[in-house]
Amino acid sequence: MIHPNVLHNGQLRPAGEICLHAGQAGLFTGWGVFSTIKVSAGVLFAFERHWARLSRDAGLLRVPFPWDIDTLRAQLLRLVQANQAHDATLRILVTRNAGTMWSHPVPGQPADLVALTAPRSSWGASARLGIVANARHAGSRFAGSKTTSWAHNLVWYEEAHLQGHDEVLLLNERGEVSECTSANLFAVFGSEILTPPLSSGCLPGITRELLLETVRTPAYQVREAPLLLEDLERADGIFITSSTRDLLPVREIEGLSIRHDQTARDALMAAFVSYEEQYRGQFKLIQGARV
Repeated sequence: MIHPNVLHNGQLRPAGEICLHAGQAGLFTGWGVFSTIKVSAGVLFAFERHWARLSRDAGLLRVPFPWDIDTLRAQLLRLVQANQAHDATLRILVTRNAGTMWSHPVPGQPADLVALTAPRSSWGASARLGIVANARHAGSRFAGSKTTSWAHNLVWYEEAHLQGHDEVLLLNERGEVSECTSANLFAVFGSEILTPPLSSGCLPGITRELLLETVRTPAYQVREAPLLLEDLERADGIFITSSTRDLLPVREIEGLSIRHDQTARDALMAAFVSYEEQYRGQFKLIQGARV
C-alpha cells in the first residue's frame, strides 16, 4: 500500500485528495511514461539515469516533460521526507493532458506529474519464471520505452502467479529472449555474463545499465548478446535485475533444465552493493555542501 502523501505537479497532497480530470488524455489511454526508483538511506539511487530515461521516453511518445533534473530531484526528496520513506520504492508517472477527441484542456498544464512512495517488496531468495512467446515486438519504434500502457505486463504477471511462477520470461517475434515483465535477464557462461541487447525489444533497465557500464568485478565481463531458450540451458547460472529486485537468482524456468551456480551473481552483487554505498556517500556530500 502506498504511503499517505503524494507529489502532484510539485505540490505535496494527501493521497486521497489528488485531483485528476476525466478529460486528461493520458489518464484514460495510457499516454504517459513512468519509472520506479529505489530510495536507499534517503537517496534517490541512480536518479540521473532514471531522469534521462524518462526524458528520452517522453520525447519518443510526445509527452511534455519540462522538469529539469535538479528541480525534480528536490521535489521527490520532499516527498520522501514527508512520508519518512528513507528506504522505500518511489514511482513517478508523467501523463499527457491533451490529445484525442476525448481530451479537455487543463489550463497551463500540458502534462501531470504524480509521484508516490511505498514499502519495498519482498521478492524472496530466488525466482521461478514462466515463458510467454511473441510478447515483445523488437521491431517496433516504441520497443524498450517504459510507458504507462502497462496492462499486458500486469496480466502476464498476474497469470504467472496463478500458474505457480513468480515472473514470466518474454520472448520476441524472433523467438529470442527479451526480458521479464519488469526485470532484465542475465545468464552466466564461464567468465562472461550475457544479457539480451536492446534490439531484442527489452527495456533499458537502470540496474542493467549499471552492470553493463559502471559496476565492475575482475573475474567477469558483462556484455550484450542475443539469447535463445536453449542458450539458457547451457548457462552456469541465471539472474534477473530491476531497481526493486537488485540481482535476483533464478531457480526455475518453465520447461527448461537450468543450472544454479550463483558464484558470478554473488560477485557482481557484492560489487553492486559497494557501488550503491559509494553513490549514497557522494550524494550526501553534495547535499551537505548545498545546505
